[in-house]
Amino acid sequence: MNFRLVFKVTGKTLLVEAFCLLLPLAVTLFYGEDPTPFLYTIAAIFVVGGALSFLPASDHFFAREGFFSVGLIWVLVSAFGALPFFFSGYFPSYVDCFFEAASGFTTTGASILPAVEGLPMGVLFWRSFTHWLGGMGVLILTIALLPSLGSRTLHLMKAESPGPVVSKLVPKTSQSSKILYGIYCALTLIQIICLKLTGMPWFDSVVNSFATAGTGGFSVKNASIGAYGSPAAEIIITIFMLLFSVNFALYFLLLCGKVRQVFQSDEFRFFLFIVAGSILLITLNLWLTGGYYATLGETVRHASFQVGTIISTTGFASTNFDLWPEFSRILLVLLMFVGACAGSTGGALKCSRVLVLLKCVRREVRQVVHPRSVNVVKLDGKVVPEETLRSILLFFFAYMFITAASTLVVALDNFSFGTTLTAVVACIGNIGPGLELVGPMGNYAGFSCLSKIVLSMCMIVGRLELLPILVLFSRNAWKRS
Repeated sequence: MNFRLVFKVTGKTLLVEAFCLLLPLAVTLFYGEDPTPFLYTIAAIFVVGGALSFLPASDHFFAREGFFSVGLIWVLVSAFGALPFFFSGYFPSYVDCFFEAASGFTTTGASILPAVEGLPMGVLFWRSFTHWLGGMGVLILTIALLPSLGSRTLHLMKAESPGPVVSKLVPKTSQSSKILYGIYCALTLIQIICLKLTGMPWFDSVVNSFATAGTGGFSVKNASIGAYGSPAAEIIITIFMLLFSVNFALYFLLLCGKVRQVFQSDEFRFFLFIVAGSILLITLNLWLTGGYYATLGETVRHASFQVGTIISTTGFASTNFDLWPEFSRILLVLLMFVGACAGSTGGALKCSRVLVLLKCVRREVRQVVHPRSVNVVKLDGKVVPEETLRSILLFFFAYMFITAASTLVVALDNFSFGTTLTAVVACIGNIGPGLELVGPMGNYAGFSCLSKIVLSMCMIVGRLELLPILVLFSRNAWKRS
């Protein structure tokens, strides 16, 4: 393990975080608030990041260093990103601050705050800005800003990018990162303008767009998006939540004029099928059960918003879906496991993995019926290699094992099964709200420090898709040879 180079890359990423903190500092000064929480944090990061970034190191950097670096960076970025919350004095303890920061950067949106409307504007801006930074990935931002990282960038990009497959859009990894962030910024800007046209204040339009783009879900209102009482804003946010749930490589294909290839994507069609089917089923369940919403249009709107916010792992709320019928609640929990498309800003298992797992089941059934036949799994018309199938199966097992183990630890707090299980599922899937005490109108304040640390690590593990954090805690990874 080339520790010097790992620490050097970590230091440069921390300096990028310090640079990003200048924006919430400017917001704080604009509103005439106390800037010391951000000044202290920037100073601390500059000292640590500067010291690490100037370490002399050889250029030997391979996949092991890449995964180790990504795991370390995300833990440290969350740890330093928690300092503005800690210095502000609005959070009970540093553990709560770390939980909030990890929730922000991993785009989970789970919060320990029972009320947010009393927070300073700078702190609110930083909460939502962490979503935007973490949505596309802090390492991808660093690669875009610091192409001098050289050949090691592909190892970093592979370790951080969500989904079972990562590929470069163009030959240079740094150029791919710039293209991704260009698309990301353009969609965010369009949403800000659209929300402003609905009558939403500028500040709210910006922070809600940050939270939507990163599929995070931190809101500046206690009642989330439902507080605005604006059907137009809900429709716009629903559309953009789904747009940010799509593989960004498809947008690149659209820009290249390859429209047919976009709609030939098996994962994209599977994603649309799940979204449309879930909206239809929940709408029928709510409407036939009766007593929830006055009109069919309102029912469709709320069903669409909640399906969009759960499958995109955003975590916004337009209504308290914890009061919905059991069928709709269970369907939303199942969507928590599915998640968005690979290569998007969403979390959970990802549609591509779920689709491949379903095709593996179909292949095994065919093999039983026709033992002598040769059956392969195809995705987008191409045969999926057996090594990829094996890695997806192992990922699914590890994902479920970590979910079960974390649920056992969190169960020590003695909350109900629904609260405990959905809290873990919502955190490892980077969704945010679960059911009951951690529902859309609830929060995570009641959990013990141990549970908050476990849930925070679940967020980071889920965002990085297991391997970087597992490598970070592997004894073999710490060996120098």
